[in-house]
Amino acid sequence: MKLSDKIYVAGSGGMVGSAIERALRAAGYENVIGRTHRELDLANQAQTLEFFMDEKPDVAVIAAAKVGGIYANAAYPAEFIEANLAIALNTITAARKASVKRLLYLGSTCIYPRMAPQPIPESALLTGPLEETNEGYAIAKIAGLKLCEFFRKQYGLCYHSAMPTNLYGEGDNYHEKNSHVLPALIRRFHEAKEKGLEKVELWGTGSPLREFLHVDDLAGACVMLLNLDNPPDLVNLGSGEEVTIAELANIVAETVGYRGEITRDLSKPDGTPRKLCDTSLLRSLGWKPKYDIRSGVAAAYKSFKEELASGKIRM
Repeated sequence: MKLSDKIYVAGSGGMVGSAIERALRAAGYENVIGRTHRELDLANQAQTLEFFMDEKPDVAVIAAAKVGGIYANAAYPAEFIEANLAIALNTITAARKASVKRLLYLGSTCIYPRMAPQPIPESALLTGPLEETNEGYAIAKIAGLKLCEFFRKQYGLCYHSAMPTNLYGEGDNYHEKNSHVLPALIRRFHEAKEKGLEKVELWGTGSPLREFLHVDDLAGACVMLLNLDNPPDLVNLGSGEEVTIAELANIVAETVGYRGEITRDLSKPDGTPRKLCDTSLLRSLGWKPKYDIRSGVAAAYKSFKEELASGKIRM
């Protein structure tokens, strides 16, 4: 990838896309373009193709997606598979037709089987049943990565994929019901502290193990992958550090300064019992994260307060 390349970041208005755009500009790439959802609906095939044919980017990063936590994925599975299948098909096929020479497609480690070996290697893909609570989203992401794999195999295009673990950080979504676990915890403990609540009730047992990656670490990994001459078809993006949901809640509570009681609603689902991705391939390429979970949560809470004060927060 050359500094003069025109780079299109799909989803540049979201947490992931905006972080990638920041990282690209910091690395000296000035010709970075994006479109808001209002300007370009990537679920619309005609609009997407017209955009690619008009702009003719040299490089595309597909970071756009319809995302949500356990509640949203379980409640609206049809919407998640429909939207994400459309985004993947429309962007990747339009890129090929517009002769985009390089494309990085971002998915999620939820593509792997519910009971995959831990840590989860890239080879675990399609070796068992998916986690039921986010099956629709996972199937759509698998379709996207396979499109890239097959286009590379048949057409010789450098289209490749990366599967991030649970992401958080600047620009996250703090919606009360549709956010992921870490931003949801930040909001709940912040509001509990502000209101002086004596206890905060959380879903499930708190025993599931999860891995989290700060979005700025993800962005750095993406820039590195785009500069490899022969990147792997599929690579996991993760911190390599896991924590139970109960431990995470305690870290967030300490960071926020909440000192009340944390209780559990055991009638609610836990989701996948453990999900740690094997990042040995990524690390062998020369990458490692800058944030651990405590420093990352501190940075995320700082961003949360700044976004809340400015009125730009997504909630």
